[in-house]
Amino acid sequence: MKRMGMIFRAKANKALDRAEDPRETLDYSYQKQLELLQKVRRGVADVATSRKRLELQLNQLQSQSSKLEDQGRKALALGREDLAREALSRRAALQQQVTDLETQHATLQGEEEKLTLAAQRLQAKVDAFRTKKETIKATYTAAQAQTRIGEAFSGISEEMGDVGLAIQRAEDKTAQLQARAGAIDELLASGALDDQSGMHKDDIQAELDRLSGGTDVELELQRMKAELAGGSSGDRQALEGGQDQAQPQTQQQPQDTPRFDKQ
Repeated sequence: MKRMGMIFRAKANKALDRAEDPRETLDYSYQKQLELLQKVRRGVADVATSRKRLELQLNQLQSQSSKLEDQGRKALALGREDLAREALSRRAALQQQVTDLETQHATLQGEEEKLTLAAQRLQAKVDAFRTKKETIKATYTAAQAQTRIGEAFSGISEEMGDVGLAIQRAEDKTAQLQARAGAIDELLASGALDDQSGMHKDDIQAELDRLSGGTDVELELQRMKAELAGGSSGDRQALEGGQDQAQPQTQQQPQDTPRFDKQ
């Protein structure tokens, strides 16, 4: 049972760690601090309200005390000592209440100052936490983006891994089709398979066509050489014939010239 409990806690901790986002945790902590600060401010407001209420009661009691004092003076002036004593007795009771309210007022004022100071300190801490929170969130986001880019370049991320597998499968299928096409061509060339379309030739016919094509080229080349050779010999013969005709003319010129005998 202990082992099962440990395994369960370990798996639960791993699942929680995988599901936990530090940015969400920081935002939640900041929200809780804001709620606490709001409660402190509400407490300060409640204490201030109570203090204000005591101040109003003190003002009323002091007004009644002053009124009773005036009534006692008037009663003494009119010779009513009993009324003056009654007024002073009531004023003394009011003074006791005033003293008690002043004590409570001082206590509430001290509590209000403490809560106000605590609220200011808490506000400063919340502001500092908010700045630090945003800095951590920005750093975490940048690190997460850098990690994803690195995983994409290295091909170890889940998305890029799927893309890599798709590319590998496409390459394998392409290689398989190329190998199949090459094998079919070899089988058709060797005659192991019959070409139903009649477009394919066997290897013997292909070799004969190649040799005949080469022979035609050689014959054409020999014909062109013969034409060029024939043209060159004809030119030479024409030149030689022209020279032979010119030489007899030069030899007959001395015969045509008249001779003069000496007397």
